[in-house]
Amino acid sequence: MASFAPAIKIGAQMVEQLLIHKDINKKEAKEISINMLQRVGIADAEKRFNQYAFELSGGMRQRAMIAMALSTMPKLLLADEPTTALDVTIQAQVINLIKDIIKEYQMGVIFITHDLGVIAQVADEVAVMYLGSILEKGPVNKILKNPKHPYTKGLLQALPDVNNLDEPLRPIPGNIPSPLDRPSGCVFRTRCPNASHECSQGMAEMGLIEVEPGHWVDKCCINCG
Repeated sequence: MASFAPAIKIGAQMVEQLLIHKDINKKEAKEISINMLQRVGIADAEKRFNQYAFELSGGMRQRAMIAMALSTMPKLLLADEPTTALDVTIQAQVINLIKDIIKEYQMGVIFITHDLGVIAQVADEVAVMYLGSILEKGPVNKILKNPKHPYTKGLLQALPDVNNLDEPLRPIPGNIPSPLDRPSGCVFRTRCPNASHECSQGMAEMGLIEVEPGHWVDKCCINCG
């Protein structure tokens, strides 16, 4: 939301980074920028190209930043919560745009999000993280359909059931510890429903074990059953 310089027009910032990264002139950079603004669902893109960030709504600024990031066609895109604050229609457009560009330009994406619905649509491989540690990783279908770690299970159980909207949500118990006061041993032990004596005393060691081909789970979880 605050990534654009407030005193410089959106278009000037998009053109500048294209000139730095690609061997093109200003006219070509402008054409690429306006086309990318259109592709992320911004209406009247040429007008928006000549506006300042404060003249755009929050969602529009977010889409403009995504357009700016994608316009150079990087080999690897780090997308940190790129669909936050977008309505579902624009969110779908952005996801489809990223998927199209991945296919067209053979680009890799590390997609960081808390939205499991988005994960199901965009990811090939998933790594579930807690306090900076990977607790479970593998192909998206295995992680979502056959989760092994209690944290992954908790995330999925906390989602509302569209077939039974009256059923109460099941949040993960406890609170996330401060990163400045990380639990010793297994970082999830203070919230784990299956914690053993070794876990609760902070004596367990973390590390991933392959429980089935391509599906890795933290070994502390395996030891606790």
